[in-house]
Amino acid sequence: MDLQLKGKIIIVTGGAKGIGAGITKSLAAEGAVPVIVGRNGEDNDTIIKEIGTGFGIAAELTHPEECEKAIRETIEKFGKIDGIVNNAGVNDGVGLEKGNYESFVASLHKNLIHYYLIVHYALPELIKSKGSIVNIGSKVAETGQGNTSAYAAANGGRNALTREWAVELLRYEIRVNAVIVAECYTPLYEKWIKTLPNPEETLKKINDKIPLGKRMTTAQEIADMVVFLLSERSSHTTGQLVYVDGGYTHLDRALL
Repeated sequence: MDLQLKGKIIIVTGGAKGIGAGITKSLAAEGAVPVIVGRNGEDNDTIIKEIGTGFGIAAELTHPEECEKAIRETIEKFGKIDGIVNNAGVNDGVGLEKGNYESFVASLHKNLIHYYLIVHYALPELIKSKGSIVNIGSKVAETGQGNTSAYAAANGGRNALTREWAVELLRYEIRVNAVIVAECYTPLYEKWIKTLPNPEETLKKINDKIPLGKRMTTAQEIADMVVFLLSERSSHTTGQLVYVDGGYTHLDRALL
């Protein structure tokens, strides 16, 4: 299927690693030009070299001025923006009982505020191109997890912004959707698993709770849905929260 993305300029925050890298690779495979925005310029350059296309911008997205800079540099380089994938973030474990104001607000900057700022600064170009926006979210907003109040709040905000922007931007024919992730095995996830007392046993227990195939979602599976939602092949889809999670969030565990 031709997704009609050839030559499209798509910004991917956190596009050098994990799920973001999967999205970057899928975009390149469809002939799009991914603009990878992340704090580590070397990581950005590494994946660009791997896929043979793209443009890297080193930016610390927790700083509002860096978000504006990323958009400005993209426009200076390409003269347009056709789509945004808000992906950068981290489950940083800022809880309620042991958290504090400073860490909570810092986590919102890591996980939510730059979603708003990137789209805010890119909006004039998206209006011109009738572009598309995809926000990456987490099941934590719906299921909770424990000891991660800030990340849960950020993901609730991502979901709400997806619906709000879909409404606000209807008149410009800009589509806004979200892809919600549950258990996806990335290098960051692997690093976390290895910090636990019995990592292999814990990983098996998690896999056994995933209804479809008793396995984790791959970054490629997330990426393919993102790229579809960015494309004109999903031209009448907006305001949707799409769960690519093997049924983890919603299916009854009693059926397993």
